[in-house]
Amino acid sequence: MTVERTEPDTFPKLLLHHAQQRGERPAIREKNRGIWRTTTWGNLADEVTTLATALSARGMQRGARVALVGDNRPRLYAAMNAAQSLGGIVVPLYQDATAEELAPLLQRAEVSYVFAENQEQVDKLLEILPRCPTIRTIVYDQDRGMRQYKQPQLLSYAVLLQQGRELAASKHNFLQAEVERGNASEAAFLFFTPGTTGPSKGVVLTYASLIDRARAAATVDQLKDTDVAMAYLPLGWIGQNLFCYTQPMVTGYCICCPESSETLLSDMREIGPTYFLGSPRVLQTLLAQVSVRIEDAGRVNQALYRHYMSLARRVGARILSGEALPIGQRLAYAIGNLLIYGPLRDVLGMSKLRVAYTGGDAIDPNLVMFFRSLGINLKQLYGSTETGFIVAMQRDGEVKPDTVGPPAQGVELKFTPQGEILVRSPGLFEQYYHDQQTTAQSRTADGWFHTGDVGFLGDDGHLRIVDRMTNVAALSDGTMHAPKLIENKLKFFPYVREAVAFGSGHDRVCMLVDIDTAAVGRWADKQNVSYAGHADLASRDEVYGLIADCIGKVNAELAHDAALARSQVHRFVILPEELEADDGMLTRTGKLRRDAIAERYRASVDAMFEGVVEARTDEIKIRDANTFAPAQTSKAA
Repeated sequence: MTVERTEPDTFPKLLLHHAQQRGERPAIREKNRGIWRTTTWGNLADEVTTLATALSARGMQRGARVALVGDNRPRLYAAMNAAQSLGGIVVPLYQDATAEELAPLLQRAEVSYVFAENQEQVDKLLEILPRCPTIRTIVYDQDRGMRQYKQPQLLSYAVLLQQGRELAASKHNFLQAEVERGNASEAAFLFFTPGTTGPSKGVVLTYASLIDRARAAATVDQLKDTDVAMAYLPLGWIGQNLFCYTQPMVTGYCICCPESSETLLSDMREIGPTYFLGSPRVLQTLLAQVSVRIEDAGRVNQALYRHYMSLARRVGARILSGEALPIGQRLAYAIGNLLIYGPLRDVLGMSKLRVAYTGGDAIDPNLVMFFRSLGINLKQLYGSTETGFIVAMQRDGEVKPDTVGPPAQGVELKFTPQGEILVRSPGLFEQYYHDQQTTAQSRTADGWFHTGDVGFLGDDGHLRIVDRMTNVAALSDGTMHAPKLIENKLKFFPYVREAVAFGSGHDRVCMLVDIDTAAVGRWADKQNVSYAGHADLASRDEVYGLIADCIGKVNAELAHDAALARSQVHRFVILPEELEADDGMLTRTGKLRRDAIAERYRASVDAMFEGVVEARTDEIKIRDANTFAPAQTSKAA
């Protein structure tokens, strides 16, 4: 009689599988005090078993909600798997969230255990502990500064491990049974949505949905256990979870935790990742750093850069996609690769990248093509927390900058008359936690999820995203107004950190601009423009001229797009302060909270549309931008 072999269907089972199959291979690397330390799959499985033993002794039961708050650290990843080994549901939170932001999430999720990275996170938790009565235990990893803390809920990670070691023998059979008891239909994670347009929702995802999406994505790019990824994005974001927990558990590749955000690029150069996920904001930051390096270079190097980047824009992406090109162009690109593209990839820590993705928000196609022109295989994907992050993704040789690729394996798409994208997929979430009404409103009886995004499927089978339904409106003449398309074009310039376009119901588009202090500051220094801080810099006429030039270039591009020619930016304001998540202007993933921004700067927005030259209430200037007549297009015969 043959015994049917089944695939591991939970993350704890997958971990044990890797410990058996590749126990000596690296699972996680972490840089600490300048030294890379490696945890093998076998080591990780042992630590998870020890942790789970101790947590079981402390009363953790199936269904318990276990929160994580901190940067990417091996011990937090071990805590995830240990909690899931006992049937716990993991609740990853954003490490930079304030105590007031954490409190309602911990309350709504009814969290009973929290793993915190350090004293900073513990202080936030202790501040709100009286409002979170379900929390029984707070386990902290780094003990620096914790010596005087005596609260009974606190427990060090080291002490918890020691307790687990002492109980290992007596709990061995029980723990094995608990891991085997887990199944694909159980809840694995509870993620909170960014809350761009309203309160965050708790999204419950099962093992089946996450493992299915991870396997679908891994198949597209033929991921192997020899791949390496950087774990540097927030734990609270599902994109980070997919690339640095779910997919490694499925494929067995290694993730690397940088020492800090400040050392990310140097750490990437040391590790040489082959697989990478970058949000649009991360890629904009990298582009800004490249621009700064070029500005600091000598005239000869600047001239070489301009010449070869012009060549790269024409042929780089085509070479990357495998198109046949004349030998002369290939030879010229090879010289550019030696002089410019290769050194830039090395500076960015991307010299060994096999594939990279961007997702989580809309991105300007020019930004995608910049990286592809350098020979970096950057592709787009589309999805959301509720869809397991993977709905559509670009394939090698089929990258089109204005699309997010064809639907991923197992995904069905359809569209409402208003253009809203509906998704049916094995990766869909189970429910919004304790919110049956919203769950029922978001999904049809036959399993179609309302994404809230407007888009369409082209004749080429590729999905194109327009914007969020709540953002798409019309100008007074009926022209469609999709602000994100315009904003992303302006954010391609390194001097612009954020841009917020307004135009719904008006005869023109106006914009609030948040400048990048570092990039504009360097420009101002070279122009001998003196300033004292961000607000002073943002008020300078010279800076207004700089931003007006950027907007003029965007408008010139829009003028050649029949659908967007009437959406050119007519007037703009440079904000005297940066838009920050701590002020409620951005989500923790860096997305705009449009309603909050519109309310805060209502006087300035109204003044732009009313034709006022100065908005005295905000003490800022309003300037006109150069606009262009729509380009004439030939009519079809």
